[in-house]
Amino acid sequence: MKRKCILCSILLLISTLIFVSCGKAGAGAGKNNISVPNSNTESKAPENSLSFKVTQLADGLSAVKYEGDCGFNEFLSNGGAASDAEVITYLTEKVLSDADGLSFGKTNFGCSTISVKDENENAIFGRNFDWEPCNAMIVHNVPQNGYSSISTVNTDFISISGKPFSSLSDSEQAVICLYAPLDGMNEKGLAVSVNMLWDKDLISQNTDKPNLTATTAIRLLLDKAATVDEAVSLLGQYDMHSSMGYMLHFAVADRYGNSVAVEYVNDEMIVTETPVVTNSYFAEGEKQGLGTKQSEERYNILMKALTEKKTMNMEDVRNALSSVGRRNFDDYKSTEWSAVFNQTTGEVHYYHRENYSEKFTFNIK
Repeated sequence: MKRKCILCSILLLISTLIFVSCGKAGAGAGKNNISVPNSNTESKAPENSLSFKVTQLADGLSAVKYEGDCGFNEFLSNGGAASDAEVITYLTEKVLSDADGLSFGKTNFGCSTISVKDENENAIFGRNFDWEPCNAMIVHNVPQNGYSSISTVNTDFISISGKPFSSLSDSEQAVICLYAPLDGMNEKGLAVSVNMLWDKDLISQNTDKPNLTATTAIRLLLDKAATVDEAVSLLGQYDMHSSMGYMLHFAVADRYGNSVAVEYVNDEMIVTETPVVTNSYFAEGEKQGLGTKQSEERYNILMKALTEKKTMNMEDVRNALSSVGRRNFDDYKSTEWSAVFNQTTGEVHYYHRENYSEKFTFNIK
């Protein structure tokens, strides 16, 4: 009975992480080049050492490093998962210790991404995650068999018998986050983001291929793909499935400047080249353009920025993300994080809750 409670509860956890927005923990501490701002300038603070202990960077923003086998290759070899419930079954049986039930709230989210090169031909990928105030976790993953990556997770609305998500052990927090990324970049410069689509239809591919859910698809791409072509090929080898009744699409970009939207229309995967992705369909046909008015507005603002400035450095991309941050619109939501990924150098800048004068800097390499 307790196991069933755990399964159902963690199911709610993963579902929230997807759409509002491993083995044993590896041994040994590593370092990330993190600068924790201490003023209103963008100068870097001294490097901090991160291990498997969750580090609080700011109110509502934390980070953790994970090294070793998180069990994801075994997850894939077992056929993946056709639902969040199957992901949870795997995590509970293979990874997580017993815990009391988890609970959460549920809501929609909006997102914007932009892909561009700087004057030195470095590829830059920017991403806004729009939601209401929440807790975010940055995860630097160093797997035994796969590419190192940095990804971001929304851990809000997660509790254990009324306690916060942070009451889980640090290793359990890290493992859950590894199976629930909403965006990220790997050491090869492959960047990916999942964005919600306003559509009542669902993705439910059903062939003899192994299965993936949205966030496990992101984990797959971060671990295994180095280019957009490789990412599209990998996605084509799996059946994709919706969760919690939401439609979605992926923004995928690589260090060579290729950028696409990957969408599913009538369970057919359709790939469209585009440097900007918000929350509307790109695929030609009856669904093209389906989305909210604000999604279209954010898309037009970012496309205009690309027209006016053919090359952008990381600060320029930050400014573009700021121009479509939620404080520019009259609603209750917030841009909880903005991430600027340098796909050539491996550097990542995070900005928290639209405070674009302070940044947290990581470097995968």
